Amino acid sequence: MSWLEREETKSKNPAKKFLSWKSEEKCFAYYDKEKEENVLIDLPFKFVILEHYHTVKGWNDASESGIYSNEVFQIGNEELQVKSFKGGKIAEGLYKDNKPTIVAAGGHYARSIYAVTNDLEIINISLKGSGVSSYSDFINDIGDGNFDKNWIEVTEAKELKKGKVNYSIPVFKKSTAIKDRSKLMPFAEELQDYMIDYKSEGTEVVRAKQKQEEDDDLAF
Repeated sequence: MSWLEREETKSKNPAKKFLSWKSEEKCFAYYDKEKEENVLIDLPFKFVILEHYHTVKGWNDASESGIYSNEVFQIGNEELQVKSFKGGKIAEGLYKDNKPTIVAAGGHYARSIYAVTNDLEIINISLKGSGVSSYSDFINDIGDGNFDKNWIEVTEAKELKKGKVNYSIPVFKKSTAIKDRSKLMPFAEELQDYMIDYKSEGTEVVRAKQKQEEDDDLAF
C-alpha cells in the first residue's frame, strides 16, 4: 500500500517548494521567488514520500526555452507529451520509443517525488542522472510499496567521478517509523485531488501550471 490509490485521480499543485539536487553544494536547493534567490537546504534533510512519478525536463537550445512533459506513474505504459515552452512539440508516446529524439532536443528523464517535510509542508523533489539511480536503488531495497511506512532521511552526499568530472548524489536512508499517519493523510489527499485535475486536463491546460515550476528549476 502507498499513500495514494494510484488511479486517475481533482486541484492546484500543492507543492510549496520545488527542490533539486545541487552536485557541487552537495545538498538540495530551491528558488525562493519572494527573495529572488536560491536557498540551500542543509543536511540532514527529512521527509515522508507521498508518491513518485516519471517525467522529462531539460533545455532546448534551438528554442532557447525549457523542456517539460506530463508526469506519469507507469513510464512503460503511459504516454508522455514532451514539449519546449517556445518551440512546441518534441515527442509524443512512450519514453522508450522517443528517448533518442528527446535527448537530441536537450531533454532528460527525471524522477518527480512529492513528499511532506517535518515542517509539515508538501514539496516536490526533482532528480536526474545518477540521483535517479540512488533513489531507485533505495526504493528497490525497501520495496516500492513500503515507502509510506517510514520517514526518509538524506544525511550525506556520496562523491563520485566519471572521467575527469567529480560530482555528488544524495544518499537516501530509512529513518524513524511514522507514528501517526492521520497527521499526514490530509497532505496525501491534497496531492490526490491535484492529480485528478492534472490527469483529466491534459498537458495543454496543465502547461500554465508547470511553467512556474520549470522557471523555478531553471533559476539555478
